[in-house]
Amino acid sequence: MAGLIAALLIPVVFFPPFRLIEARLYDLLSVIAPPRPSQPGAIVVAIDEPSFSEIGQRWPWSRELHARLVESLRAAGAKVVAFDIIFAEPSTEEADSAFAKALGPGVVLAADVATIVLNQGTQITQVNPLDPFLDAGAVAGIASVDPDGDGYLRRMPTLHDGFAAEALRLSGAQAAPAPDGALIQYFGPDRSYPTASYYQALDPANFLPPGYFKDQIVLVGLSPKTATTADASTPDTFLTPYTLTEGTLTAGVEVQATILDNLRHGLYVLPAPPWAMVLLVLAGAMLAAALCTHGVSWRTGLSAFFVLAFFFVGAWAVLRFSRVWVPPALPAAAALAVFGTRFGLDYARERHLRRAVSEAFSRYLSPELVAQLARDPGALKLGGERRNLSVLFCDVRGFTTLSEKLKDEPERLTALINRLLDPLSEAILAEGGTIDKYIGDCVMAFWNAPLPCPDHPLRAARAALRMLEAVARLNAELRREQGEDAPVFAIGVGINTGDCVVGNVGSRWRYDYSVLGDTVNLASRLESLSKEYGVSIVLGPATAKALQDHFVLIELDRIAVKGRTERSTVFTILAPKNSGQDKAFSELTELHPTVLDSIGAGKRGEALALIDQCRTLAPSLSTYYGKLRLKASAIEE
Repeated sequence: MAGLIAALLIPVVFFPPFRLIEARLYDLLSVIAPPRPSQPGAIVVAIDEPSFSEIGQRWPWSRELHARLVESLRAAGAKVVAFDIIFAEPSTEEADSAFAKALGPGVVLAADVATIVLNQGTQITQVNPLDPFLDAGAVAGIASVDPDGDGYLRRMPTLHDGFAAEALRLSGAQAAPAPDGALIQYFGPDRSYPTASYYQALDPANFLPPGYFKDQIVLVGLSPKTATTADASTPDTFLTPYTLTEGTLTAGVEVQATILDNLRHGLYVLPAPPWAMVLLVLAGAMLAAALCTHGVSWRTGLSAFFVLAFFFVGAWAVLRFSRVWVPPALPAAAALAVFGTRFGLDYARERHLRRAVSEAFSRYLSPELVAQLARDPGALKLGGERRNLSVLFCDVRGFTTLSEKLKDEPERLTALINRLLDPLSEAILAEGGTIDKYIGDCVMAFWNAPLPCPDHPLRAARAALRMLEAVARLNAELRREQGEDAPVFAIGVGINTGDCVVGNVGSRWRYDYSVLGDTVNLASRLESLSKEYGVSIVLGPATAKALQDHFVLIELDRIAVKGRTERSTVFTILAPKNSGQDKAFSELTELHPTVLDSIGAGKRGEALALIDQCRTLAPSLSTYYGKLRLKASAIEE
């Protein structure tokens, strides 16, 4: 994956438009703590607004005035005077003569190179100062610069006879021209170099400190103050990296001073070669791949931050101390692409896992619980854990007889049982239960797993009551559809609460999310006892204890449980409390404990009388009280 991403990004190294992005990064990083010469290499004499006001002439000024400036600067001890002004056209003979007379060794006059693209080719024309000026001893220095495509000036001129290079040569300094592609290192925004107004340089004794120009290279050029913002246009001003931070343009004469210091101190910046960028792109991709080998987490986000910081801080450090520009955009993009791809793959895998969880549990859980598990799969602890659960078994009464009756119509039998199991399952899911399995006509379900359910005994009991209502509705529908010959369904439900082991149970080839334990075994036995007692719902002791504030319960019996010496008390539900029906059973709930006590005490006559009384109060429990009557009749007084 990392290799593929690197292979896709490497061609961008050679894609020219992308270099503008890298150049903008250079603008941002090159102005952070830039290296500065111990002393500025030049002093700027600015042709600015105060000078226009003091001199009182319209531009262009008389060359006699420039002659006076040269004489004044020489008298002040200037080593080199360089005019960033092109004197390519004659003015008056008197003025040109005066200017030529003032010129001589140590003076540089700006020249220009004009490039014109024609259909038949490219025409390059050099515009030099007038010959009389050059004959007088001045030298021409090409002041042309080439801004990048976005208008920013970043590239060092590479000509041997460049304006700044000629000024350096005349000062006696040795400086080789910059290599092709070298970048200018700026040292500050506009007016970062020592600057004197033109009118002050004409009379330095009165306006400037003593020795201000002594042994200095003096650059003379336009440097207006009133039009130096990035959204304003003015002649001979340029966008530089400091335009991003300061919002100002830099005058061309100050750019020439910056180029001069770049040449003198070797502070210009060399771009890294393409092969180095290819290696860095590969390194960025591989580093990111190594850091996200084990998937995406908060640590991966932290790693991504440090990788990006490494490339950007590293690019600044190499730029600052080695004078090499290593653009961090592509290596950082390669690393981010790897991190992003790994995040995308993990996200897709997570979505797939959530869909798998949803599909697997949608058959057993309510849609609400499935949605919760999809949002938080961590709530599903696979492999088994111990939990307190409420387990429900529901079995269809008389199913064997119905099967025998419809043995020649298996499709009808299947349709009937599916029609019954559907509302029974719906009742379980409506109360947030988990359907464990279907065992023929029997349904097994449990509550409090895989998601917590604090009131799981109550929910299991409500589900049982819903199931009874569902069976009654189905019987009514079948009677309307098939008449008196329609089958009549009845169910028995056993519910028990206790500790179980819940998790994936099975083999490595096939497994189910299920529960194990004595609690499950007792719940299954309670369901079978419901038929024996003639009641629809039988509750275990822990379930009954949890429901005593919600339902009217009566004790059915005390049964022996395998592995325990004490007998377990089982109960059934008569009616919900505070439902209106509980009042009808108030007398029964008072008499029923006495019935059990009299049987236990061997009081046959008293027990039989009480049983008949209870049977009258609760005809629905006639089967159960018939069983108690047989038990009481067997007592020998």
